[in-house]
Amino acid sequence: MHQFTIAELTQGLRRKDFSSTELTQHYLDRIARLDNTYNSYITVTPELALAQAAAADKRLAAGDAPALCGIPIAHKDIFCTTGVRTSCASKMLDNFIAPYNATIVENYLAAGVVMLGKTNMDEFAMGSSNETSYYGPVKNPWATDCVPGGSSGGSAAAVAAHLAPGATASDTGGSIRQPAALCGLTGIKPTYGRVSRWGMIAFASSLDQAGTLTRTAEDAALMMNDLASFDPKDSTCVERDVPDYTADLNNPLTGLKIGVPKEYFGEGLNPQTAAHVEAAIKVYEKLGATIHSISLPHTHLAVPAYYVIAPAECSANLSRFDGVRYGYRCENPKDLADLYKRSRAEGFGDEVKRRILVGSYALSAGYYDAYYSKAQKVRRLIKQDFVDAFTQVDVILGPTSPSPAFAFGSKTKDPVAMYLEDIYTIATNLAGLPGLSIPCGMVDNKPVGLQLIGDYFAEARLLNVAHQFQQSTDFHQQTAPGIE
Repeated sequence: MHQFTIAELTQGLRRKDFSSTELTQHYLDRIARLDNTYNSYITVTPELALAQAAAADKRLAAGDAPALCGIPIAHKDIFCTTGVRTSCASKMLDNFIAPYNATIVENYLAAGVVMLGKTNMDEFAMGSSNETSYYGPVKNPWATDCVPGGSSGGSAAAVAAHLAPGATASDTGGSIRQPAALCGLTGIKPTYGRVSRWGMIAFASSLDQAGTLTRTAEDAALMMNDLASFDPKDSTCVERDVPDYTADLNNPLTGLKIGVPKEYFGEGLNPQTAAHVEAAIKVYEKLGATIHSISLPHTHLAVPAYYVIAPAECSANLSRFDGVRYGYRCENPKDLADLYKRSRAEGFGDEVKRRILVGSYALSAGYYDAYYSKAQKVRRLIKQDFVDAFTQVDVILGPTSPSPAFAFGSKTKDPVAMYLEDIYTIATNLAGLPGLSIPCGMVDNKPVGLQLIGDYFAEARLLNVAHQFQQSTDFHQQTAPGIE
């Protein structure tokens, strides 16, 4: 059963080839047997999952169940889940049991979706390799000596190892798309405001967006139908009708205008990755699309602007973790100041501390105008680049990540090298645009990703463009070696 896509599983459930209970137990058994190798889950919830599966089977038997009813998925451990530990992969929240569900968790519960457990991630979503987790690094199923990407590496590894047919994830600067590229998956980051952030533990509030990791664009469309919703509890959530994201998947691409930014093919891009992206462009030409060279002139400023804005927002958001109200508390504090200092020093990992310090510095009275204010002005220029580009083209195409999965420890001592892994993904978050990554080839037996960027609220178009590529290629059907 684990070889099937979500779309195929929905059909099997309705044909009564298997029940949701049988399907869920199958995945729970796989997790118990195989996840010691990958470390993709932080918490597995077998009793809850089987109870939800039994309820889903009743709805399926009644004949009026929603499309995803009975499908088991995993949630990134950044989303609050009632009565279940929500740790954000940090010692700071190792003992935190969420008292409510995130809105997207509620949406999936209403649809009858089953939760298998909570997946591993970079601590507080800060990282590009899933090496900063308090619970240890996640291993890439394609090469277990290599990283799966971050911060949503646990969700990516779980889906790539067939320990879940799909998973939720979050993307602040590429944290869905980069793991999708490194693990050979389809990962979508919707437009900022398309999906509620209520109940998602904040890293950088103006950048964070929930999305999904699946094996195919069709599966991503199915998951998007329940992921997206207006939520009055989230002031950044846009009140806009949610379309059926599966409706346009099979539309032909004749006349589609694809923009290829020259800035995405310069120094730092692995030549073999570039070759696969160029081959993908030829596939699209055969499908009827026209290719246009475009420029996004402020691309080179995306990483420095992001690493001022994101740490600044993180320093504010993480100030609530002080050892007083919830989360980790140091032992035997001498006074209140000691409680604050030691709880935060002991509860946060090195990368989180680094970003808090950078962010606090950028927001300080003497440096706000010199750094944070200028970074926001650059952000506006980056957004305008995309606005101008979308007057000429329908979709922007390029590599997702500059290279395939890299070895553990190879970039941990050089934070700047690690940050540059997100060089092609960060700009879409700064602009608030939707982005999607799909597999387009292999380099050294490891997947590489093709990134598609759309105009605001053009997720359906992106999914259509991705689906048509997958109908003409088989990269999304390839399975990591050794997967049973």
